Amino acid sequence: MSEYPEDIAGTVDEKTATARALEVYTPQTRRSGIALCLSGGGFRASLFHLGALRRLNETGILRKTQVFSSVSGGSILAGHLARCLKESGERVYADWEATVAAPFRRFTSKNIRTLPILSRLFPWNWFNASAGVRALAARYARDLISLRLKDLPEEKNFIFCATDMAYGVNWIFERTRAGDYEAGYSTPPDDWLVARAIAASSCFPPVFNPLPIEIDRSRLKGGKDKSDARDERIRGLRLTDGGNYDNLGLEPVWKTSEYVLVSDGGAVFDFEPDKGLFYRLSRYTQIQGKQSAALRKRWLISGFINRSFKGAYWGIGSAVKHYDGGSLAYSEALVDEVIRKVRTDLDAFSEAEICVLENHGYLLAEAAVSRHLKEIVDEASTAQIPHTEWMDEKKVREYLKDSNKRKLLGRW
Repeated sequence: MSEYPEDIAGTVDEKTATARALEVYTPQTRRSGIALCLSGGGFRASLFHLGALRRLNETGILRKTQVFSSVSGGSILAGHLARCLKESGERVYADWEATVAAPFRRFTSKNIRTLPILSRLFPWNWFNASAGVRALAARYARDLISLRLKDLPEEKNFIFCATDMAYGVNWIFERTRAGDYEAGYSTPPDDWLVARAIAASSCFPPVFNPLPIEIDRSRLKGGKDKSDARDERIRGLRLTDGGNYDNLGLEPVWKTSEYVLVSDGGAVFDFEPDKGLFYRLSRYTQIQGKQSAALRKRWLISGFINRSFKGAYWGIGSAVKHYDGGSLAYSEALVDEVIRKVRTDLDAFSEAEICVLENHGYLLAEAAVSRHLKEIVDEASTAQIPHTEWMDEKKVREYLKDSNKRKLLGRW
């Protein structure tokens, strides 16, 4: 029999809910702090978030943000932010353009996914299914961040989210722990790099195979799984892209944070006519992903409306006009027909793609801050578009006309 009263009586409240239901499904009543969730979506999401965070930095909100929960493309930017913060030894990003933005734009102008994928073709990797994701982790360690997890900045909590394929739940990497509530948690081994966490978070299927976790099962403590099959499950435990479970990165913060800010650069579902059997096979998965994302967004927005917590959401498919914003923005038509359709990939993004995505994230974050977050703004400042030369919509349409198309070997 189900433990949930609503299955029997049709209604549920705190008096009739079981202790387990209250523990699992209700948030903490005492919330604190600001959490920023950075969604998955490849370099498209990374660059969209880069623009949003530029504006949050200008308003002082970024300085007060205690938790960064990230997925896939969001994890790539979060890793870069963590490195910048560690190197500066400061709590703020004083020279955003030189310290954060310019180096990250250079990183996203390179194809980082094709060579790791092709590494499987080397004879010594024929029987190494995880060779591609390991090569991706090595690329992150070389060009993005070489820190170990235990060396992440102490003053901010960076949470990198992946998906545990054994238990089907959100697996997290933090400075002080790694794991999930089913398998248990462990202090990260000394040799675990942040790059490993980012690779696990961004190894999108079927391009990359999942990453074996390779941790002694005795190190994972406090998990719910007490069955005889636990050891076997953990022995074969593998991690795949965090977006398979929660592409918004809400899971680690929804119960505890007073403010939940969500920057969503994930894939937008397009309406399409039927194209045959092979098309349907991928369409089934897309529809499941759409349903999962829609549920999380509806829950998030309803939480804002009923004042369970405060915050704001901005998504790459939105236009500034939806926030009652001013004229300083891309038109809804351009967003709908061009910007939201930019591919979610890890190949080389052009100057036009980089600048337009950064602009769009910046402008949407400004609209969200002005509309919903005025009480946590520390520094009043006029919004300054990062790349004014890319606000000409005719020019944007011309240079981004093929940005939605993926190439087998990617762009270089």
